[in-house]
Amino acid sequence: MKSIKKIISSEKVDMGGILLDQPLPNKFMDQLDPFLLIHHWSDTLKGNQKQNEAGVGPHPHRGFSPVTLIFKGGVHHRDSRGNDSIVMEGGTQWMFAGRGITHSERPEKKLAEQGGEFELIQFWLNVPAKHKMEQPTYLPITKEATPEFISEDSKVKVGIVSGEFKGIKGVVDTFTPVTTLRFEFEKNSEIEFVIPTAQNTLLYILNGELIVNDSEKVLGREIVWFNNDDTKIKLEANTSARAILLAGEPINEEVTSYGPFVMNNHTQIMEAIRDAQMGKMGVLIEE
Repeated sequence: MKSIKKIISSEKVDMGGILLDQPLPNKFMDQLDPFLLIHHWSDTLKGNQKQNEAGVGPHPHRGFSPVTLIFKGGVHHRDSRGNDSIVMEGGTQWMFAGRGITHSERPEKKLAEQGGEFELIQFWLNVPAKHKMEQPTYLPITKEATPEFISEDSKVKVGIVSGEFKGIKGVVDTFTPVTTLRFEFEKNSEIEFVIPTAQNTLLYILNGELIVNDSEKVLGREIVWFNNDDTKIKLEANTSARAILLAGEPINEEVTSYGPFVMNNHTQIMEAIRDAQMGKMGVLIEE
């Protein structure tokens, strides 16, 4: 079994008035190459808001992929490249910021106006230096378009967003090998699977509790950091639970980040700030 290096509780962070759980970075690691950040936003929106008053307004990115997994409600993405789409729960928004893009992330209009449950996870995935200044792309993936593995007893469902799981391939092409999985467990269920030793691996539990590798109990809002010493992982759920697994081959390059920019050195960061101020990452005017 792939041994556990550490189990870490999320920290609460305030991002512009939005209170989030942040499993990564944490006091034990700034990043786990190629993963730079993980934010978990779970809230009940009160309603009576205009859509452009909720969520996150227009802001630029460069040099990495911000990926949003939607678990409750819907997220309306707009960007300076003309993409405009709403992805509902069970879906994913996979954006590659490349040389620069400006986007906004809002709860869909009905949810902002009427209120309701809203939950997402966003993680930041680094990309190799040679790809950082390529053209941006945006891929909306619905729940229906997400390949799924269902256990024989139908108690475990696994959505494969990227990489491969039990012979099923995800829909996202990544610059380096990256596995992105969404797990749903019913009570009294289990699953065993393989992740290559070459991939740095994290498991984050949204809610419920899991027994990992017959030994460690992991609770909601906790993240498991695995050693790269084996390939097998076994997960058991005594309660209903949801989790994500992120695994990726390390890029092994210097990373310099500042706010919404992830590059390889300070000069490139200064260039990104200048280009954003000059409007070179596009302008987004929300209707």
